[in-house]
Amino acid sequence: MDPIFITGPCVIESAELLDTIAAEIKRLSDLTGRTFYFKASFDKANRTSIHSFRGPGLERGLQMLADVREKYHLPLLTDIHESWQAKAAGEVVDVLQIPAFLCRQTDLLVEAARTGRTVNIKKAQFLSGEDMRYPVEKCREAGAKEVWLTERGNSFGYNNLVVDFRNLPAMSQYADRVVMDCTHSVQRPGGAGGKTGGDRQYVPMMALAAKAFGAQGYFFETHPDPDHALSDGPNMLYLKDLEGVVKSLLD
Repeated sequence: MDPIFITGPCVIESAELLDTIAAEIKRLSDLTGRTFYFKASFDKANRTSIHSFRGPGLERGLQMLADVREKYHLPLLTDIHESWQAKAAGEVVDVLQIPAFLCRQTDLLVEAARTGRTVNIKKAQFLSGEDMRYPVEKCREAGAKEVWLTERGNSFGYNNLVVDFRNLPAMSQYADRVVMDCTHSVQRPGGAGGKTGGDRQYVPMMALAAKAFGAQGYFFETHPDPDHALSDGPNMLYLKDLEGVVKSLLD
């Protein structure tokens, strides 16, 4: 199975930012001949602080994602936080993503599955790879045609995550594709006071380790200027470094 890449900004900040990142992703897709899914969130409903930037919202955000598809012909992925968002998002994007903290929410999983779109479920920070069979079963019984699982680390003490790469082969028993979230795995949740910190220097190593454990996809949030990104900047990959990391995984 050829690996896929899921990449884009954490949250929709502006149409200009989407254009900048989508143009580079399209170039890399054409260069490598691999499938790249453009990822961006219309609403980050799980930010650390109530004052954090959340995005343009459902209606405007989905229109901006549709514009990216029309201009760059890239498949799309976005996350949903509430079950009522599934139908509208499913009319625009190819993959509906379930956030890690919500991966056991039955109504959310069922509504995502009913859209007929691929469902990508992030593994919760408090679950093992084996535990993820049950979210997959919920989606399949609700009619999902394809279900992916994404590893993103486990909570370990305070403000830190640790990745057990054995979760990748464990989850491959249940899912159609297992993805490694290489950027969220280096987060330090709440580790920067009222926002999340991170260690982006470890992102390339996370990706290579995941390759050794049989990952079938790689998730990278990226930004031309991560230090000034409006969400998750400390663990995001510089856009200029994306090509090198991708190529290292295709060697």
